Amino acid sequence: MNVKSANDVDFAKRGGVLPVIVQDRKTKDVLTLVYANREALENTIKTGNAWFWSTSRNKLWMKGEESGNVQPVHEILVDCDSDALLYIVDSDKPMCHTGDRTCFHNVLKQP
Repeated sequence: MNVKSANDVDFAKRGGVLPVIVQDRKTKDVLTLVYANREALENTIKTGNAWFWSTSRNKLWMKGEESGNVQPVHEILVDCDSDALLYIVDSDKPMCHTGDRTCFHNVLKQP
């Protein structure tokens, strides 16, 4: 596995905001897909907790700042193009704002 730094992450390619997949370290459940700008990534690295950029509210936020469901980040992986991130978290609390463990709790009806 290659080692990269925050400076290697290509925020310019996607206009300053990158997709972040959040995955549970133990269960491997995909918990959510969110976004991060450079400041969110730097805050995540500095604090050890998951920080994101809200594209709907245009603001920086830490997961759990309102709900109390803080997501400690165990590891951050960068994809091969350096324009997407994977946060591996220790998650014993719901990730979704609905109270569900994962944001992927809806099944798409197929014909």
